[in-house]
Amino acid sequence: MRSGIVPVVGRPNVGKSTLINALVGTKVAITSARPQTTRNVIRGVVHRPDLQIVLVDTPGVHRPRTALGERLNQRVVESLADADAAVFVIEATAPIGPGDRLVAGRLLEAGTATVCVVNKIDGTSKADVTSQLVEASKWDFGAYVPISATEEQNLGPIVAELEQVLPEGPQYFPNDMTSDQSETFLIGEIVREKFLSRLREELPHSLAVVVDDVEVGDDGLTRVHARLLVERDSQKGIVIGRGGSVLQAAGTAARAELEMLLGTRVHLDLRVKVEKDWQQRPGVIQRLGM
Repeated sequence: MRSGIVPVVGRPNVGKSTLINALVGTKVAITSARPQTTRNVIRGVVHRPDLQIVLVDTPGVHRPRTALGERLNQRVVESLADADAAVFVIEATAPIGPGDRLVAGRLLEAGTATVCVVNKIDGTSKADVTSQLVEASKWDFGAYVPISATEEQNLGPIVAELEQVLPEGPQYFPNDMTSDQSETFLIGEIVREKFLSRLREELPHSLAVVVDDVEVGDDGLTRVHARLLVERDSQKGIVIGRGGSVLQAAGTAARAELEMLLGTRVHLDLRVKVEKDWQQRPGVIQRLGM
């Protein structure tokens, strides 16, 4: 069997989490149009006959402005240390920029066997895709694959290219396991995802979700108790919304997805709390598991 640890890296918002979900075949990482959606290292497992690829979803590399931002960038560097190969994602719909070059440089310095993926080909012309491939080829990675993660176009070649470079190794996870994340973690991430698209400006970055308790009653109802942490009192009102509108809308969407995930009816109890300037406090970041 061939197997290996494969970080999926790139700057924010290029579609790393969407790609991992598509390759795994189920949702193991939340997605949104907001940068820094991914905060934790999440592993998704691709199973094929005689092949197991452990994909590592990493935060987008960016210029950090907070202690949390510095920690997220460090997570990317750490993920390359034990990598057997890497998938480097860039966009077909945007010029290659400093963030892309920074990630490419780190991959080349590490000497990691890399498949460069040009994502979002469904959003631009064939000529633009070709131009992007030509520009990216200057990095001289092992393989280049144009894809659309949202449309699940041309994903097979990524797996084929990785199979060529991964070493013979053990089966890291059972065949029925698609992620190493706990159910509680995924619940918290799904709740956070539903708020991201409903919040504006810097607030999505200031939001954290802590799941305090998940209990299944004799009546078959799963009760989830979670705290939504923000950094300032003014943000608390925005998360709740006028008359509780944001809290209700996001909570309803989260509950619907959680019921599909858990296969039970769900009661979702959400409380909004202020944890002042938590993004700047390494101790709090550590306590939140980031």
